[in-house]
Amino acid sequence: MKRLLIILGMFVFGCNSNNNEPVKIESPTNVNENELAKINPAPKEEENEISPKKEFQTGDLIFHTSTSDQSLAIQLASNSKYSHVGIIYQEGGDTLVLEAIQPVQITPIKTFIDRGEHKAYVVKRLKTSEETLTPEGILKMKEIGKKYLGKNYDKRFEWSDDKIYCSELVWKIYKQAFDIKIGELEQIKDFDLSDPIVKAKAKERYGNNIPLEELIITPDRMFQSDKLVTVLEK
Repeated sequence: MKRLLIILGMFVFGCNSNNNEPVKIESPTNVNENELAKINPAPKEEENEISPKKEFQTGDLIFHTSTSDQSLAIQLASNSKYSHVGIIYQEGGDTLVLEAIQPVQITPIKTFIDRGEHKAYVVKRLKTSEETLTPEGILKMKEIGKKYLGKNYDKRFEWSDDKIYCSELVWKIYKQAFDIKIGELEQIKDFDLSDPIVKAKAKERYGNNIPLEELIITPDRMFQSDKLVTVLEK
């Protein structure tokens, strides 16, 4: 049950679609502060500093925790952390992140990190990055990424290119550029919709017509992919 809740929670609540504005989190009255600390321990002050650029490579995936109260509720229920993902770009000495918020845009990495809970993040890299992310491969990846820039954030999480959400953007770029699937696609019908929190959010997004056959890729599924290796965690 908990595993299914986090999967649905990630696609229902995951990804920061708040126009780049941080969301103030009000701690639920029934949240045990000790339990919350176990799930999201505050990093040490020095860990909030951005790492040197040499630790980031174009094509790396960067994950963090969305700062929404809905996402917090899912975290507490599932003991999971990361709910948003983007692709790191190196451009002219700057470290940037291509991400699907509102709209799809390229964000300075400091801005991306500052929006995450406790400014914590994890960077993962394709295990075959040396063979795959060649100069030609990176150029192809960036060209594909350009076609998504400016597209609206997809609150309904549909598997089309009209609008797009965070993990869908990253998944499609890697699939189209390199024929690499980072994380397995699932369908909404695979998830447990019985929890009151999940049920309420699903009704808000879909009304009484939940598209049970819709394909979904979640940040959690990408984070768990065996095609990636963790290179940095702060």
